[in-house]
Amino acid sequence: MFRTVILQIRNQVARLNNVRYFTQEMNETANIEKCVNNVTLLGRVGADPQKRGSEHPVVLFSLATHTNYKYESGEFMQRTDWHKICVFKPNLRESVYKYLKKGQRIMINGRISYSEFKDAEGKNVFATSIIADDIIFFQ
Repeated sequence: MFRTVILQIRNQVARLNNVRYFTQEMNETANIEKCVNNVTLLGRVGADPQKRGSEHPVVLFSLATHTNYKYESGEFMQRTDWHKICVFKPNLRESVYKYLKKGQRIMINGRISYSEFKDAEGKNVFATSIIADDIIFFQ
């Protein structure tokens, strides 16, 4: 019985130490917040990829995804969404530029990015793009 009590006390102390350590760790990183920005798209390539830039090269292409829905009348409809895909990773960028073709089916894992710039007339233009981290080619 005495041995059981000692084991229980030792376990409680270990738990308290872990809590104390965790609390200390949280205080040190209290200003760091975890966030998630993940996008997964499965669709078809809208146009052959284009390479732009020399100092910071990027490969750009469009991807079409669609959603099917049914009207109250029973008629089925399909809505197509177009996504601008940017590939910055060097090896992925070269593979995409070399092997990806219009109409090919692919799956993209990446993150969404919003940007703002001025056009030739000086108006603010907002753009949304997907920064690709991984691309799976389907045959």
